[in-house]
Amino acid sequence: MVVGSRLRKKILMKGSVQKTVLITALIAFVGILSVSIATAKEKVTIFHAGSLTVPFAKMEKIFEAKYPNIDVLREPGGSTKMARMISELHKPADIMAAADFKIIDKTLIPQYAVWNIRFATNQMVLCYTDNSRFAKEVNADNWYEILCRKGVVWGHSDPNLDPCGYRSLMALQLAEKFYNRPGLYDQLIANRPKENVRPKSVELVSLLKTGNMDYAWEYLSVAVQHGLKYIKLDDHINLGNYKYDPFYKQAKVKVTGKKPGTWMYRIGKSCTYGITMTKDSLNPQGAVLFIEYLLNPDGGLKILKEMGQPPFVPCRVPTEAAIKLLPAPLKKLVEVRNVAVHGLKLEIGK
Repeated sequence: MVVGSRLRKKILMKGSVQKTVLITALIAFVGILSVSIATAKEKVTIFHAGSLTVPFAKMEKIFEAKYPNIDVLREPGGSTKMARMISELHKPADIMAAADFKIIDKTLIPQYAVWNIRFATNQMVLCYTDNSRFAKEVNADNWYEILCRKGVVWGHSDPNLDPCGYRSLMALQLAEKFYNRPGLYDQLIANRPKENVRPKSVELVSLLKTGNMDYAWEYLSVAVQHGLKYIKLDDHINLGNYKYDPFYKQAKVKVTGKKPGTWMYRIGKSCTYGITMTKDSLNPQGAVLFIEYLLNPDGGLKILKEMGQPPFVPCRVPTEAAIKLLPAPLKKLVEVRNVAVHGLKLEIGK
């Protein structure tokens, strides 16, 4: 009897311990699951122009604070390259923001995107530092003479990958015409080795700051954001004034086409940035929320203005039909401003 009693007691104790261990494990599992659910966030992936890196970083921080359940993932690069990552490599992205709105029109619409909103402008400037050769001598009247001098190291981004690259070459072509200096463009290019052409314009910033390059072509906003010295160019050259689009169209740069082995021409026009949401967005609700924040005059557009990049307030689409294609929250943030002249899209009513 005593032995049987002890055995039953032992069995009961063992069962109790197993039960306790099971309950403890279950509680731990539920706790881990709860933490996992609590920390899981929706993702919004944005491919964007390298020139938007600094303002988009600030927007990301503010946006995520407002929507803590959303994690913004940004990938900057040359706009042409980033758009082709969507159209050719089929990389997943929710939003594409390009330094040239035409890239969205030509590369993504209609297969990969439906609409395109123009949200900001910019202009080309020639950047340098105190350590650049002839830094004390260079000015808005002689910059092209400085770039032609032997020993002066200058560069720009790749026109096949980055709008800033083909706009840099356009600025040089326009300078030849504006200053009436036949052959100037070829003289300038002859003094710029191919190794001074980099994949994206923001890479040139570090070369300037480390003294490995004297002058580099950048957007005004990039120069301001990185504290660089810069030469402001005449409106006939800087691609920053829509009123000069008829003059800008004289510039033409040959770049790689959509398919390998093909070529196309980029025609000069004023700098206009565009943004869209992809058709295959994995988080369309989150994407619309971010774009809505970006297009808000007290949100993203305010940040752009503070960082040296003039926004369109309100932002723009070319036609009434284009407004109908937009998600409902974005319709109130845009207006129609566009007219066709000589085959170009000229913005009016500024």
